[in-house]
Amino acid sequence: MSAFMDNADRITALATELVAQMQQRGLWFASAESCTGGTIAQAVTSIAGCSSVVRGAVVAYHNNVKTGVLGVDAAVIERVGAVSEEVVVAMVNGVAELLDAQCAVATSGIAGPGGGTLEKPVGTVWVAVKVCGRVRTKLLRLTDEGRGVNVRNAVIAALEFVLSALSELPRPMQKQ
Repeated sequence: MSAFMDNADRITALATELVAQMQQRGLWFASAESCTGGTIAQAVTSIAGCSSVVRGAVVAYHNNVKTGVLGVDAAVIERVGAVSEEVVVAMVNGVAELLDAQCAVATSGIAGPGGGTLEKPVGTVWVAVKVCGRVRTKLLRLTDEGRGVNVRNAVIAALEFVLSALSELPRPMQKQ
């Protein structure tokens, strides 16, 4: 990708590549999004042919949705907070099970401009990816350039993370 590509073009290029990789591998995709508010799902579903790979998405902005829909343990949220590795792991596992997807991504973070703390400043985002049963996590420390920039940068990082996880698969898998 060009170094001069803007964020919107980069998101589209990554989403296009994701749909192509999912089609080649015969996998279903789902997302569970908090701080990105459905932007990952919107990017992927804007690509022609996505209906052959997208199961759906859950925008789990409120903790009640994380617990009630995705099965995140409320005690975990109480103990470590919604913006944590434990919560995004539970979110990605929950959405993968709920929507019967072999590939899923989850995000939870602080997009800003408010809501940050010394421990978890604005721009702190956890991403979890689950591909064929294997879960990986990543902590992003985005800059405080504004809410929109943080959301777009989190989406880019999440899509790149999914593509990286897919590239580690030994051979194409088939939908079940």
